[in-house]
Amino acid sequence: MSNLKDKVALVTGSSRGIGRAIALELARRGASVVVHYLRRHSAAAEVVAQIEALGCRAMALKANLAEPDQIDLLFDRLGDHFGRCDIFVANAATGTPKSVLEMTDKHWDWTMDVNARSILHCTRRATPLMARRGWGRIVTISSPGSRRVLPHYAAIGLSKAVVEALTRYLAIDLALGGILVNAVSPGMVETKALTAFPIDLQDTIRYATERTPAGRLVRPEDVARVVAFLCSEENTMIVGQTITVDGGYQLLV
Repeated sequence: MSNLKDKVALVTGSSRGIGRAIALELARRGASVVVHYLRRHSAAAEVVAQIEALGCRAMALKANLAEPDQIDLLFDRLGDHFGRCDIFVANAATGTPKSVLEMTDKHWDWTMDVNARSILHCTRRATPLMARRGWGRIVTISSPGSRRVLPHYAAIGLSKAVVEALTRYLAIDLALGGILVNAVSPGMVETKALTAFPIDLQDTIRYATERTPAGRLVRPEDVARVVAFLCSEENTMIVGQTITVDGGYQLLV
């Protein structure tokens, strides 16, 4: 297992679900972790406690990523506490389940601001901290909706397409300075986020499980291990790629 003992990581949206699993996996490998959240302070505090139980440092910071001023405050507080940021994982995401013609300007703006534009703002703040040491890792979290048309997923899918394009552009600009940027695209993960969609949850899960060659749905921990590898010293030449973690599901559909 790679050693991240001297690294400081910021994981956005890490009070629950995939973000929580990523924060804990980075901590298991020795990293200090900033647990970002928007609403669920108690959940973020629980993640901090779990990280500290692993013998690593952690703190919870609240920020609305749609607001650049709050992103700046987040990084100011991170810098004051840790003095560095070596790893940035852009996991936070939002979106209202709508078809493309049902989207309003408000849906579009909110989803794009949180899911995509915030990554650029965070990267602008994180990269100078990484550049001081000539080393950094940035991982964005995408989804199959960036390439495929999924029901009730228009604004989110469009934002994830922007995330993958932004990942490639950032990767080219930052690689020479030792900062590697990649994306991870999980398949269906059974988290509370699924309950936001107007679907028959049990039937959807059953169908997806039956169609997955690996025989089960992706778990948050599956995603976290791939992210942790991309954030490690062991990753030296994966640059600007989107890694799919779906148990082979998309090979058959």
